[in-house]
Amino acid sequence: MLTKRVKENVLKDSRRHDSDTGSPEAQVALLTRQIEELSSHLRKHKKDFHSRRGLLQMVADRRKHLNYLESKDEKSYQSLIKKLGLKR
Repeated sequence: MLTKRVKENVLKDSRRHDSDTGSPEAQVALLTRQIEELSSHLRKHKKDFHSRRGLLQMVADRRKHLNYLESKDEKSYQSLIKKLGLKR
């Protein structure tokens, strides 16, 4: 789970305007950070299947947001992928 300070730092880098928390770019950035944390947790706790299910749901949700962003704004999609270090 991300702390409030970590969320603010993640959003600061990827939002469209000062109070933005709902844009696809912001949501993908938050999901990516959560996925990274949960992945490191699962490396230690290999039999935590409930958290693994949550991880798979987050990955699917991020994929949906990325597909939406790609269909609406290709330039923003490419810059976000490059900034977050994701591969397609």
